Amino acid sequence: MAHPSSALASAPVPGHTFSATLGHHLARRLVEIGVRDVFSVPGDFNLTLLDHLIDEPELNLIGCCNELNAGYAADGYARAKGVGACVVTFTVGGLSVLNAIAGAYSENLPVICIVGGPNSNDYGTSRILHHTIGLPDFTQELRCFQTVTCAQAVVNNLDDAHEQIDTAISTALKESKPAYISISCNLSGIPHPTFSREPVPFFLAPKVSNCLGLEAAAEATAEFLNKAVKPVIIGGPKLRVAKAQKAFIELADASGYPIAVMPSGKGLVPEHHPHFIGTYWGAASTSFCAEIVESADAYVFVGPIFDDFSSVGYSLLIKKEKSIIVQPNRVTVGNGLSLGWVFMADFLSALAKKLKKNSTALENYRRIFVPPGMPLMREKDEPLRVNVLFKHIQVRLKKNDVMQYLELDYVREPKQFLCLFLLNYCLLPIVVTKLNIQQNMLGGDSAVIAETGDSWFNCQKLCLPENCG
Repeated sequence: MAHPSSALASAPVPGHTFSATLGHHLARRLVEIGVRDVFSVPGDFNLTLLDHLIDEPELNLIGCCNELNAGYAADGYARAKGVGACVVTFTVGGLSVLNAIAGAYSENLPVICIVGGPNSNDYGTSRILHHTIGLPDFTQELRCFQTVTCAQAVVNNLDDAHEQIDTAISTALKESKPAYISISCNLSGIPHPTFSREPVPFFLAPKVSNCLGLEAAAEATAEFLNKAVKPVIIGGPKLRVAKAQKAFIELADASGYPIAVMPSGKGLVPEHHPHFIGTYWGAASTSFCAEIVESADAYVFVGPIFDDFSSVGYSLLIKKEKSIIVQPNRVTVGNGLSLGWVFMADFLSALAKKLKKNSTALENYRRIFVPPGMPLMREKDEPLRVNVLFKHIQVRLKKNDVMQYLELDYVREPKQFLCLFLLNYCLLPIVVTKLNIQQNMLGGDSAVIAETGDSWFNCQKLCLPENCG
């Protein structure tokens, strides 16, 4: 299966001179997989490579103030477009961008991190290079990236450069994790026979559920849920990596169950849906949400991560024997059946066809729900109160707004609302509003909201518009 948007991107650009170089191959490969904007910080080890990326008419090179900004911009781009890329320089740049790449790893985002590496003639010598810690060891950066990327390629020989680059990029797409590619600074502009034609589009073998396992999982789950009196569904952060958001809504519509979202999945479940009851976060849940979830006799957790944050210190009042746990490639029914190689989207769609409609829990929620009162307006010269501030923010959040939140440094579609979270990694990175405005990435009908500090917790109180995430 070719990567989304690659079919149209692989054709050569009319009037553009073909160059059989490593730099050209990498630029065309990025275009082919759907990257149109590369976030970079120039350095003497990557300057020649950046020239080749600039020379590619379908790539837009965006300079960033520092490597961390570039990494988080690529993170936001990967969320919006499916894959992102950043380019930094050797060690001093690589170690700076590392935090953003670790965050992308925790969020299952395919970010291609490209580093301009040492001259290929320096490998195997005892030379000490600048931008390093002063030791004749070029592997420090690589060792750091090995724990936060799914593939690493150190390209210091043109003979296998083609294979190394393509393996790293395809692995990132298949596993939905970042990849690290280091390219020796003297190789980007050198022609080589392996780059004598445009890169052939990837064929990524589709992941297909085990048919027997899928049927068994759907049957067992349907039997379990159809016996329940007041079941509920809770969406988690792994909905994104499983590409199962549409299937999740299909299940919600077919079942009639109320749907909630875990705090780390906020933005992945549409809060405008008529079955939505709020954020399930134990004692910190949206009003009346925890009462419905924890009193249910069956709950379907779709893509959950039960870490200390999401579980409020592991204090959730849920029982395993009442739970259906649906992970991207596995389904576990209560204390019993657990089947692997059953993919989330396939399973949710199959289950939707087998469930009897049951709106008991949703009716219970509507019976106990009390709408929040409207906070008073701020009087003249009165100190601003938090509840008044949030009232005004909520009123102004519309479907076509854009929220620049936490690690989001880039939004290309002005009519898409993006609100991005990094709960599992728990980092409050820098938000660069000025970059977006200077690069004319936002339309005149868009709004940018930049919030820092304890913003992740505050944003849980906001009702987010459609298409958020």
